[in-house]
Amino acid sequence: MDNKYIERANILIEALPYIRRLAGKTVVIKYGGAAMLSEDLSKKIMQDITLLKYVGVNPIVVHGGGSEINDLLKKYDIEPRFHNGLRVTDPVTMEVVQMVLTGKINKEIVAQLGVAGAKAIGLCGKDAQLIQAEKLVSEDGFDYGRVGKITGINTKLLNTLTQDEYIPVIAPIGVGPDGESYNINADTVAGEVAAALAAEKLMFLTDIDGIRSVPNDPDTLIYEITVDEIYKYINKGVISGGMLPKVEGCIKAIRSGVKRTHILNGTLPHPILLEIFTDSGICTMVRE
Repeated sequence: MDNKYIERANILIEALPYIRRLAGKTVVIKYGGAAMLSEDLSKKIMQDITLLKYVGVNPIVVHGGGSEINDLLKKYDIEPRFHNGLRVTDPVTMEVVQMVLTGKINKEIVAQLGVAGAKAIGLCGKDAQLIQAEKLVSEDGFDYGRVGKITGINTKLLNTLTQDEYIPVIAPIGVGPDGESYNINADTVAGEVAAALAAEKLMFLTDIDGIRSVPNDPDTLIYEITVDEIYKYINKGVISGGMLPKVEGCIKAIRSGVKRTHILNGTLPHPILLEIFTDSGICTMVRE
């Protein structure tokens, strides 16, 4: 018999205990970065998410879309602005953000999952008050504009969908008490959703392998890190910028009952399956 068939069988056997452990559990996946811009990578990630659903796991997808937002802003001659890794969102920028995230990217992901064989439903925070928010007031007094702080998650809606045959796909737009829209960092939304649901896992797809002790050196990847160690790296300036909302999401989720959180490279083929269904992971796992 051809050894390649034996190898395939061994891979399935290796995955079996992880499938059994995750069956019926919720896994929140934050999808963004370069993987969204590559048709081939995007296809493989959609296949990973669809497979999770077929083997009894309940995936929930939270997506970003920063690069496409930036492209459209520039077409309107609006220069994108950021402060501490968060987008500064004036009323015009809010319109662009909402248009790109809910009207374009969200529906594209739903369609891609459909092609892969899944039944996905696109949502934003305004649907059934999924993501309740208020204006973010920063500690340093900086005014981010229409950037929101999450005050509540409609877990009943998400549980209803995931316990059936559907995969929720969430655009990170929150809704205020008066119905106003708020832009919320997708990493933050993913962390809050995972925390509210006490998900089994929270996974951030990024453009690098995870947290590095030397940010620009791939050979310094940290495969497992505790919350206390993360705080030390933040104080040293090793973790900064766009990585901050990810690690903050990890910390929030873990302290709310999420078992494991992962920061992994979404530019690798089938990163989700490689990380959670194999004995040796490929990224940074964060634990208490």
